[in-house]
Amino acid sequence: MSTLMVSVSGIRGIIGDGLDPLTIVKYTSAYADFVGKGKIVVGRDARISGEMVQSLITGTLLAKGLDVILIGICPTPTVQYSVKTLSADGGIAITASHNPNQWNALKLLNNTGQFMTPEQNKEMLKLLEINPLFESWDKLGSLKYFEQGLKKHKTDVLNLEFLRIDEIKARKFKVVVDCVNGAGVYVIPDLLRDFGCDVIEMNCERTGIFPRLPEPLPENLTETMKAVKFNEADLGIVVDPDVDRLVLITNEGKPFGEENTITQVVKFILSKKKGNVAVNLSTTRAVDDVAADFGQKVFRSPVGEANVVKKMKEVNAVIGGEGSGGVIFPELHYGRDALVGIAITLQHLTDFGGTIAELKNTLPSYFIAKKKIDVGNSQPDKIIGLLMDTYKNERLNSEDGLKVDFEDHWVHFRKSNTEPIIRIITEAKTQESAEKYSEKYFNVIKKMF
Repeated sequence: MSTLMVSVSGIRGIIGDGLDPLTIVKYTSAYADFVGKGKIVVGRDARISGEMVQSLITGTLLAKGLDVILIGICPTPTVQYSVKTLSADGGIAITASHNPNQWNALKLLNNTGQFMTPEQNKEMLKLLEINPLFESWDKLGSLKYFEQGLKKHKTDVLNLEFLRIDEIKARKFKVVVDCVNGAGVYVIPDLLRDFGCDVIEMNCERTGIFPRLPEPLPENLTETMKAVKFNEADLGIVVDPDVDRLVLITNEGKPFGEENTITQVVKFILSKKKGNVAVNLSTTRAVDDVAADFGQKVFRSPVGEANVVKKMKEVNAVIGGEGSGGVIFPELHYGRDALVGIAITLQHLTDFGGTIAELKNTLPSYFIAKKKIDVGNSQPDKIIGLLMDTYKNERLNSEDGLKVDFEDHWVHFRKSNTEPIIRIITEAKTQESAEKYSEKYFNVIKKMF
């Protein structure tokens, strides 16, 4: 069975089993038809298959008559930012994000440097049904290399208005940085040194081969956490292969928590600038508590960067993101960006004056538990409908599956678009309670089929 997965952000699959050259050309051609004419920024993460995929994409775009700007190995947010700063007509980031070595993907961007909206995605997918047409030799697109894209991104992060770099440098933070040999190697250690940090590199080789499972979950970061403790570092910084997620490790060698990443960022930004906040439905209530302390409102969207960005624009949010460690700061650009998250974190920690473990203790404390249930031949939509009827007297949100808000906890039921499963995300004030509720809702669904 092909591994190819198609979503609003693009396509992904295993190289040679789903994501093959014909498929790459087919989708790139449809994307080119969607864009029409103009210039497209193309960048990739460090994984081994990236050069092959990039060659296919570049050749197809040129054959369709579009100009291509290659910016090399870089984070996904650098591709997004380059589309904006170069006034391009679109962009393609070649990365399978946190998926293992054998995967790759095309993340498709519109002319704002953001993921295509659901409406734009539907329009593009219709173009797959049309036989691709290519230009004659005298109407081919042009190819340019722009090697300054990553440098400009980093420089503009360092120039963010709220940063007081001299004060950060005075703290002389010792930082263990783990880039899982991905695109972060090309920028994160240098960025930290620009902040005056004593940097201890781990998994920062330019091989593009991930030495561990690349998703930055605590169970995959045991060696990194040990390294923070062993080196008596002030904190650990971990990014995923395409550097849109930021994970922090405390000076005690323990997880800071991805939900706490966005929470502390919101706390810092609202202390400097009042305004609305936007996060997704599965993000911690701690964000609401922090925003309430500043008298500000939190708005929620369906899961996914494109959805959060859409909500941010609707409510003119000053900060946003997702509980998976994604920080979106619109003053730079509308995209999850670990570089921005690092800058905010270092300034917040400098202003706070204590350790990052102490900073964590100042944040509202919640715990999330996750389960998934295989519904077999049952229809996930039907089960979601039954759940809506079951909890009709509670506070419901059905924009993305079903979110049910109770006084002491919440639960979010989300169906998978690729498997017959329903994901169950619960949050409560203690880990024991979160797991208890998670088991409860698992059993509620189990009785429905």
